[in-house]
Amino acid sequence: MQVPQALTQSLQQISGFDSQAFEQVHNSGEQVVSIRLNPAKPVISPNLNIDGAVPWCEHGRYLQERPFFTFDPLLHAGAYYVQEASSMFVWQALQQLMPDQAGKKVLDLCAAPGGKSTLLASYFKDGLLVSNEVIKNRASVLVENMSKWGTAAAVVTNNDPSHFQSLPGYFDLILADAPCSGSGLFRKDPEAITHWSEDNVALCSQRQQRILADILPALKENGILLYSTCSYSEAENEQIADWLVGEMGMKNLGLVLPPEWGIIETESPAFGAKGYRFYPHRLKGEGFFLAAFQKQEAVGFKKQKPQQISPLSKNELQQLQASLSLKEGLAYFQQSGAIRAIPEPWLAEIGVLASQLYIKKAGVEIGSLKGKDLVPAHELALSGLLRPSFPVLELDLEQALLYLKRKDLVLNGQNGWNLLQYCGLSLGWVKVLPNRINNYYPAEWRILKD
Repeated sequence: MQVPQALTQSLQQISGFDSQAFEQVHNSGEQVVSIRLNPAKPVISPNLNIDGAVPWCEHGRYLQERPFFTFDPLLHAGAYYVQEASSMFVWQALQQLMPDQAGKKVLDLCAAPGGKSTLLASYFKDGLLVSNEVIKNRASVLVENMSKWGTAAAVVTNNDPSHFQSLPGYFDLILADAPCSGSGLFRKDPEAITHWSEDNVALCSQRQQRILADILPALKENGILLYSTCSYSEAENEQIADWLVGEMGMKNLGLVLPPEWGIIETESPAFGAKGYRFYPHRLKGEGFFLAAFQKQEAVGFKKQKPQQISPLSKNELQQLQASLSLKEGLAYFQQSGAIRAIPEPWLAEIGVLASQLYIKKAGVEIGSLKGKDLVPAHELALSGLLRPSFPVLELDLEQALLYLKRKDLVLNGQNGWNLLQYCGLSLGWVKVLPNRINNYYPAEWRILKD
């Protein structure tokens, strides 16, 4: 692997950089594989070989080798997310900067495919998470991964960053994992080298400033901004930190880290803003940068006229409650013919967000009423909101993979809806009929490989 010479030359004066060690680790062929466990679904997959903990994230785990994750049903059940270890550092920043996580409104601005959004969802257990992705097809992937994670107080939006200016002072925390030149992923994705250039670095730096300028009005006074990239270039990291302090009036926030972690603290050239660099020759992870800031100017949230949310009628609510046993504290509404649920404290916020943004997913889809019957939604099976009220069929690995491929199954279930599980975690629904079993796994999510 030939790391671009222009990149290594540009990093010579950056703290912690060692060109010989940097090039050596990129030529070693070594691959670091890591996952982050879902604390809401505490099942360790028997199909993975754990090889120690990621030190800066309590739910992060290294693996001995990279398995074929697609063939592990527990990935589809949302038991874990395959995430690069360095990017899990967001967890550590949250623990130090926002230890009181209750009741917070949080935005993951550039969220697809969902690694940092699922991390935020686990950290802000009692908060409201808005996960945004500007690219439409990537937003669909984000919906899938957030649905599998099972978080009820989550909204997925498909908007340009500038659209959030209509929500001034709304969010307590914004994570901007900005689009970048991608040099931190060279070892993981060697093809990224062919797309790297100094001109692209400059272009990314300009785009990062535009994104941040667009989104900062939506951060409330004293709110926290986490800015991160998977780039090594100073123009996308420390120079952006200088711009945030000097031009946007943000206060830089530092972290306290054990030296044995191998994370390098840097200071920006103009204002000495602290940032945190991850080099693969110093730790077990890929290239990453994070810096934290606090908003100082007072911008109050202007109350928006909420969009009308379609409630359930009294009869519909009674029919729902007669059909399902759900956890308490949920509010119900309708969207596109489906019943959805969200924790009661956040129902009003759906109307506020819907009045300004394009919402792809809000809360958890419970199902739809068809005459006197309720057709349960796949999201419900994965959500953890359902109390035991359906027959449960435990599958072995072969049966689980047949289900996830949306193929025919032979099971001894009771007539009607049955919830399928693997290792105690729900995978989805089948409907057992007298002469066949209907597989209700979402067609667009099915495993295509044999």
